Amino acid sequence: MWARQSGAPPPHCRRPMAAREARLIAEVGVAGGAREAGARAGDRLGFSLCLGGRGSVSWAGAGGGSGAAQMEFSSRARQKHLRLAGDRRELYPHSLQFYLEPPTESISLVEFESFAIDRLRLLKVVENLGVSYVRSTDSYKTKLENELRKLKFPYRALAEDDYEARRKDHISHFILRLAYCQSEDLRRWFLQQEMDLFRYRFSQLTDGLMQKFLEHVNLSFEAVSEDLKTELANELCASTPGLSLPKVKEQMFYKVGLADAVDLFRTRRVFVKDGFAYVPFKEIDVIVLNNYRTKLSKALALTARSLPSIQSDERLQPLLNHLSHSYVGPDYSVQKNTGKISLEQIDSLSVKSFPLCMRQLHKALRDSHHLRHGGRMQYGLFLKGIGLTLEQALEFWKKEFIRGKVDADKFDKGYAYSIRHSYGKEGKRTDYTPYSCMKIIMSNPPSQGDYHGCPFRHSDPELLKQKLQSYKIPPSGITQILELVKGMHYQLACQKYFELTHEVDDIGFSLNHPNQYFTESQRLLNGGREPKKELSTSGNSQQKNNSQESMNLNSTPTSSNTTADTELEGLEAYFTED
Repeated sequence: MWARQSGAPPPHCRRPMAAREARLIAEVGVAGGAREAGARAGDRLGFSLCLGGRGSVSWAGAGGGSGAAQMEFSSRARQKHLRLAGDRRELYPHSLQFYLEPPTESISLVEFESFAIDRLRLLKVVENLGVSYVRSTDSYKTKLENELRKLKFPYRALAEDDYEARRKDHISHFILRLAYCQSEDLRRWFLQQEMDLFRYRFSQLTDGLMQKFLEHVNLSFEAVSEDLKTELANELCASTPGLSLPKVKEQMFYKVGLADAVDLFRTRRVFVKDGFAYVPFKEIDVIVLNNYRTKLSKALALTARSLPSIQSDERLQPLLNHLSHSYVGPDYSVQKNTGKISLEQIDSLSVKSFPLCMRQLHKALRDSHHLRHGGRMQYGLFLKGIGLTLEQALEFWKKEFIRGKVDADKFDKGYAYSIRHSYGKEGKRTDYTPYSCMKIIMSNPPSQGDYHGCPFRHSDPELLKQKLQSYKIPPSGITQILELVKGMHYQLACQKYFELTHEVDDIGFSLNHPNQYFTESQRLLNGGREPKKELSTSGNSQQKNNSQESMNLNSTPTSSNTTADTELEGLEAYFTED
């Protein structure tokens, strides 16, 4: 829980905001390292301005006394403390904020991860809806409100009892801010999604709550008096689109400096006089959004400047990377379809149900009878995820490689071991997880001679266009895909590719994983049924007796995903031979 006491923090804890955020993150390493070692659920994650000797966090007592407030760890004790302290209203007087002050408490590792993943899910939905729907439509608002409600974020400004949701909103924003400040691409993506989320939530405020929020964030502009408004009524009506004279008299106007209203001035939506823009209340959101964008952009830049000191902590950096590349869908390391795919089906499935990245790898393998280690890892784990057994995988890769420059003896001595290793039969016996879209997009970019990676992220737009044309994608569809690629919406571009190749208008889900693409494609093509194995003389293997099914799309990833992701570095050593 958050350890908070009344009174000012000790002098050694008073730091600029960027430095405080750096210290806030520095605590993650203590629990992050423990987690990789299989720490118990009771281990705690420090998340505060001051780090104790053993990773515990607390404010020094008021007046410099000897007693620091030691918070109990149980949920019941935390709730009791909060009821006694009554500080939720003080900390979160509004359901909306600019996130100017970092959190100053301690939370559990479980809560840290849960908050971060839930907000990441929310921002992914915001991104998807922003491309699929017009932001002001009822469909957009309804779907986004449902997601906010489901993930327990503030969704209704009038709610009186959403202080826990406000706390979650505050903490999760800062967790992802720290994880997404590491590169220009990550910062740009995070800024855009947070802006869209803020725009929606601000639009849901009533006039009264909007006015209170403006006062709370020190954006109290001078209201135009009724006499002045009557005097300028004709000019205000002519200069403000959508306002008639009667509406001008009903609408409240504010005098705003031109520097704050530059977007409205540029688009000729306000009346300007004597260096001030006369902004109607209904347009004030543009001023607020610009102010928020400026503050958040600066905050991300300041946080990024502290990265060198953060990256020096070997316990911390893997956790940050995991969050920024996090996958929030089902675990495809265990498949209920094991043994249901025959080797003869792979060629036809690659055309019908493989995402473009895997279709590209399959074609390259068939053409050259070889893939370099990056391609073998990406494609091999994907095939494992769609249901190929170990025996099938060994047969598939051996047949293809010996058609090239690799003889059977070399394959058995080198490549076969790496395949068994990826199935958890060698080395650490870790059951490795197929790559998610984020991992493919963000890590190990392909070099010359490689075919792995994401075609929407790593291919030249002209080459991507030619490839899509060869796959009979209509010109209008290609244009849509290239626009999404230009906007760096790579997963949405793949989603559009799915819709075009399957001739559906809306697939009804957010695409986050190549194996999800395959599963949804097979479900659609088979009328909701699972893929049915064809009779075959090759690929004969015993089906694993495993009834464990993949997790629901909305379930929280297990820690095994993180462990497998980390240990893939060890697997790479076995794939380095080209």
